[in-house]
Amino acid sequence: MKNTARWIWYQGDFEIYHSLLVHSRREEHGIDYPCVWALSTPYPRVDFRKKFNCVKKSKLKVISNAIGRVFVDNERFPLNEEIDINSGEHTIVVEVIKTSGLPSIYINSDYLITDRSWEAAIGAGVNYIPVGDTPEYHSCDITPETFIFNYENMPYISCEKTDTGVIFDFGKELFGNIIIKNVSPENILSIYYGESLEEATDTEYTIIFETVTGQNEYRLKSRAFRYINIISTINEEIDLSADFEYLPLKANGSFCCDDDNVKRIWDACVYTFHLNSREFYFDGIKRDRWVWSGDAYQSFMINNYLYFDKEITKRTITALLGKPPYEQHINRINDYSAYMILSVYDYYYSSGDIDYIKFIYPRLKALYDFIVSRLDDDGFVCEREGDWIFIDWATFDKEGPLCAEQILLWKAHKCMSELAELLGFDSSAYLERSNNLKNKIMEKYWHNDLGGFIDSFTTGKNHITRHANIFAILYDFVDSDKMQLLYKNVLKNEDIDQINTPFFRLFELMALCKLGNIEAAQELVSSYWGDMLKLGATTIWETYNPSKSGIEHYSMYLDKYLKSLCHAWGAGPIFLLGRYCLGVYPTDVAYKTFEVAPNKGIYNYIEGTVPIPDGIVHISLKDGTLSVTATKPGGFIINGSQKIPLLPNKETIIPNYSK
Repeated sequence: MKNTARWIWYQGDFEIYHSLLVHSRREEHGIDYPCVWALSTPYPRVDFRKKFNCVKKSKLKVISNAIGRVFVDNERFPLNEEIDINSGEHTIVVEVIKTSGLPSIYINSDYLITDRSWEAAIGAGVNYIPVGDTPEYHSCDITPETFIFNYENMPYISCEKTDTGVIFDFGKELFGNIIIKNVSPENILSIYYGESLEEATDTEYTIIFETVTGQNEYRLKSRAFRYINIISTINEEIDLSADFEYLPLKANGSFCCDDDNVKRIWDACVYTFHLNSREFYFDGIKRDRWVWSGDAYQSFMINNYLYFDKEITKRTITALLGKPPYEQHINRINDYSAYMILSVYDYYYSSGDIDYIKFIYPRLKALYDFIVSRLDDDGFVCEREGDWIFIDWATFDKEGPLCAEQILLWKAHKCMSELAELLGFDSSAYLERSNNLKNKIMEKYWHNDLGGFIDSFTTGKNHITRHANIFAILYDFVDSDKMQLLYKNVLKNEDIDQINTPFFRLFELMALCKLGNIEAAQELVSSYWGDMLKLGATTIWETYNPSKSGIEHYSMYLDKYLKSLCHAWGAGPIFLLGRYCLGVYPTDVAYKTFEVAPNKGIYNYIEGTVPIPDGIVHISLKDGTLSVTATKPGGFIINGSQKIPLLPNKETIIPNYSK
């Protein structure tokens, strides 16, 4: 038998176990900082079962990281010991329990291996489901309780001695282990980590630091840094390097144009996104290193235009959802629960992965029921005890139900309807809620005189922010005529506060592109993201306000250096340039059909690649000539009113392309 044995566990618990580890690692100012929301845990008690055929008398051993017992045809055996198996048909059941960790088993014998053909249940031998086995752990010596990364040793590029120690500069932001060798055991080393030079040297306010002594070499915890400031009690040479820790993800998406600044922005976004692509999609790699649903929602979109890695998306969704019953919103944030529903639907539409939807739907439905249970009598999202109405770092009129929340909820109703119908369930309740909610939003929040949606109808302030109006455009909440009103009265209105986070800036740029103004979006990419790079950024920040200067750029949450300078939601131009500039998007589930409608906008030429399921699309538009090659069928080039089919692996050239 081919050796494809792997560790197996209860489906979904790998993600939940590693979520526990991830959300216990944050540290600030020398103090551990547990995440601020409820977490689920793996099931401690699991049964595994399978029927198998033993061609001739043989042996097998059930290896486990838990305690328990094995039944072969109702005869009991111990774990981790060889069992004699007679020829013929058999049923094996493995019962294990582990009070902490991830109960798992591994068998690699002549006629029975552990793989995805097994089933698992949480005890009592009922409600078996397919096991979890991804990512694959093929060695019996490495259990799935260890998340496997790649490592590359990186030297610093420069160092500078100071009155108190040495400052090492690695040239760009990294994540990994600092390696210190050949120091005196009696030397006391104080290590200060900095995303910026100011943070590493302003030791009173440095966010992450530690002190070590008693050894002649150290391998420190995985952390984020560009600069390392070491203050020591003995003046001696310090042999220092870093083991860069990363997932070996292949960037299948690419983009270039005649503007070198845009290429630098693209590269910085790719690097930022790669650093945050780990067990799950992180928000940032220094401060939180947590998994936030709103950040992840954008990461899923970006992933589809850079990696198209389904496994990280599924891991992140499963970790965020955890397990019912739900007693609070995802990350405690009302809008983040809605993003979770949108994310699951978008994952299905891009991948066609019906098996995952079948697994995750009961949990998603339980979350949806929790959301609905906390609505007010009008069906509006309102703030209950323990809730956080977020949307963005902006000034909203939150004294009543916030409009942006209601439009997100409307979209969540629609997505639940689609998913229920997909699985053969009754979708009428979701549709009824969405229709009722839309009518009430238009009645309560639409302001004719202002030509847009106000934040709140209860206060009389008639305060308008961009956010609800952007959602109304993106999610087709309003018709095309009203979209143009929103563009004129809100998006182009300089009197309405500008957006200062890359997070919501991406939504705004998507809305501009949808309305046909890709040029404005491109200019904002060049100015907003480009200005960060001009300030010396090697990765994209959590927020950026052009009116600030110096170390003001690094402050957040009333702390001098608490802002994340490597934030996943800052990588939005990857999605923007792939979706709207290269112009590739699905028109059916899993890209069974897809369209290519490039728009170079203000650039003189564009060229790049967009990943799609089991393939890529390469686009070049220069001097009015468009060239497109797709590696799978189903594609069409949109050229004005023409719809030109693409043949797999055959270049299609269109002279005098209209965009």
